Amino acid sequence: MAVFMARRLVISIFTLLAASFIVFWGTSIAGDPMADLRGLQDEGQAQQQMMARRERMNLDVPVILRYFLWLGDLFTGDLGVNKFGQSVSGILAPAVSATLQLVIAATVLAIVLGVTIGIVSALRQYSGFDYTLTFAAFLFFSLPVFWVAVMLKQFGAIKFNDWLRDPTIPLPVILVFAVLSGLAWMAIAGGSRQRRLTALGVAFVATAGLLWTLSETGWFSDPGLGVIAVLVLAFGSAAGVTFLIAGFRHRPPLFAALATAAVGFVFYLASEPILEEPNWGLIFLLALVAIAVGLGIGYLLGGLQRRQAMAVGAVTAILVGGIIFVDYMLQSYGDYYGRVRGRPISTIGASTPNFRGGFWESGLDSAGHLILPTMALLLISFATYTRYTRASMLEVMNQDYVRTARSKGLTERTTVTKHAFRNALIPVTTLMAFDFGAVIGGAVITERVFGWQGMGFMFIKGLQDVDPPPVMAFFLIAGGSIVVFNMLADIAYAYLDPRIRVS
Repeated sequence: MAVFMARRLVISIFTLLAASFIVFWGTSIAGDPMADLRGLQDEGQAQQQMMARRERMNLDVPVILRYFLWLGDLFTGDLGVNKFGQSVSGILAPAVSATLQLVIAATVLAIVLGVTIGIVSALRQYSGFDYTLTFAAFLFFSLPVFWVAVMLKQFGAIKFNDWLRDPTIPLPVILVFAVLSGLAWMAIAGGSRQRRLTALGVAFVATAGLLWTLSETGWFSDPGLGVIAVLVLAFGSAAGVTFLIAGFRHRPPLFAALATAAVGFVFYLASEPILEEPNWGLIFLLALVAIAVGLGIGYLLGGLQRRQAMAVGAVTAILVGGIIFVDYMLQSYGDYYGRVRGRPISTIGASTPNFRGGFWESGLDSAGHLILPTMALLLISFATYTRYTRASMLEVMNQDYVRTARSKGLTERTTVTKHAFRNALIPVTTLMAFDFGAVIGGAVITERVFGWQGMGFMFIKGLQDVDPPPVMAFFLIAGGSIVVFNMLADIAYAYLDPRIRVS
C-alpha cells in the first residue's frame, strides 16, 4: 500500500507541475495586466503605479522565468501577491472557507439522496416510481444551472419571503401536495393493488392533516419541534434505522436503537443549560459522546447481533442529535426573523452584512444564505448520482453471485446490502471522488449568481485581471484535491472489491 501511494504521489506531482506551467503561461498571455492603469488622467501617477506593478509581477522577465520564480516562492510556502499588492494567502483563506460551506453540504446530500433513491429505483425497475424518477433525473440534469439559480432566487426567496408575512396555506395547495405525496408513497410501496392504494390513502390523509395543522396553528410564523415532535421523531428514527440496517427479524438491534433514542430524549429534556449558547467545539464533542453512547448501548444489548446493534446505535445517536440541533435552531427563529426584517431566505452572499447574533441565530443566518445555492447544486448532482447508481445496481443484481446468495436462503435485505450494494458502489466511487475533488475548486456559475466570493469568484477575477498568482492558488487547491480524492478512490476500490490489489 505504501509503495503504491508513493508511486501515485510522485506521478501526480509531475502531472501537477506540467499542468501548473500551462495554466501560468495561459493566464500570463491572456491580456494586458496594465489595462486598468492606462486610462488614468494623471500620467505621472499612472507611470509610477505601472512601474511598481511591473516590478511586483516581474513583467520585465520572460514568462518561463516568471513561472520558475513563482515556483521557487511556492516551495518556501509563499503564494505571492496579486497585482494590487494583496497577499494571495489572505485572499485564499476566506475563498476556500466560503466554497467549502457552499459545496460540501450540496455534494454530501446529493450522494446520500442520489445513491439511496437510485437503489430503490433499481429495485422497483419499470414501476411507476422508476419511470417518474427517470423522467425527473433527466429533467434536472438537462436544466441550465444558471436558470435554476435564478428561478430559486425568484420563487424560493423573494416570493417565499413575501408569503412568510402571512403564512397560511390555501386548501387547493394542501390538496395538491397531499395527492403528490400519496402518489409518491404509492410508487415506493409497490406490491399488490391493495397495498398501493393503502399507501396512497395513508399518505394523502397524513400530508393533508399535517399541512392543515401547520397552517392553522401559525407554525411557520414561530416554528419549532417541541417535546412531542422530538419524542416521535427520535423513536421513529430508531425504528427506521433498524429496518434499513438490520431489519426486524432479530430484536437486539431494535432494542439498542430504542434505548439510544430514549437516552437522547432524556438528554434533550435536561439540555437547556448546556445548549442555550454553545459553540462548535462543544457541538463536536457532544456528537462524539453521542456516537460513543450509541456504540456502547449496541455492544451491551447486541448479543449475537452485536456488530449490527452497534452500527444501529451509532446512526440512531447521530440522527437524534441532529433532531435536537434543529429544534434548538428553530427556537431562535423568532428573534432572527425580526433582525433580518422578515427576509430569512437570502439571495446574495454568505452572510448578512454587519449581523451579530448568538450561536443559534448565526446558524440560522448561514442556513438562510446556504439553502438556495445548495438546492441549485443539489438538483444537478442528484440526477447524476441517481442514474449512475441505478444502472450499476441493475447490472449487479443480474450477476451470478447475487442469484447464488438468494438460492442459499439469504433475505432480500441481506442480498441487497451485503452483496449487491457493495459491488454496485465500485463505479459510483469514481464519480464521488471526482465530484469531491472538483467542487472544492468552486462552483463558478452558482457563486456568480448568488454573489458568493469563493474559489470560483477568485478564479474568474484572476483571469479577468490577467493576474497569475490568484489563478495558480486556485489551481493548487483544485488540482491537489482531485489528485488526493482519486487516490482515496483507488484505496476504496481495494476495500469494496477483494479482487483488486493496489500492488
